[in-house]
Amino acid sequence: MTPETRAKKCADIMFANDAVSMGLGMSIKTIKPGQAVLSMQVRPDMLNGHGICHGGYIFTLADSAFAFACNTYNQVTVAQQNQITYLTPGKLGETLTATAAEVSKSGRSGTYDVTVTGEDGRTVALFRGLSRSVKGQHFPEEG
Repeated sequence: MTPETRAKKCADIMFANDAVSMGLGMSIKTIKPGQAVLSMQVRPDMLNGHGICHGGYIFTLADSAFAFACNTYNQVTVAQQNQITYLTPGKLGETLTATAAEVSKSGRSGTYDVTVTGEDGRTVALFRGLSRSVKGQHFPEEG
């Protein structure tokens, strides 16, 4: 099995059981080993009292991209720590895109950076996730 095929199979299995990502209308645009791109349209029920996308939804989009990126190796991997910096607001009706990329992976620990952008290409948020692999695989595989 190629690394790309493994990554896609892991993402398909995870997404089928991810009620949060599906419920928020997220879609997976790209999956590669250590990488993921997800998008989500900002709906009226995602707006805060300022009329902009609530930070929790932006965080959730970034966290989902992080989760899919760090689970591309068929090793169950969870978040150990996350941090986000909001730079510009998400706007009603626009599609936000979260691009996650592996920065480092050593043993059971990984570091991933996620950039959330708006439709116009502006950076909405920067997210860093630290991952930890735990026992288990997404599907049976030797090695």
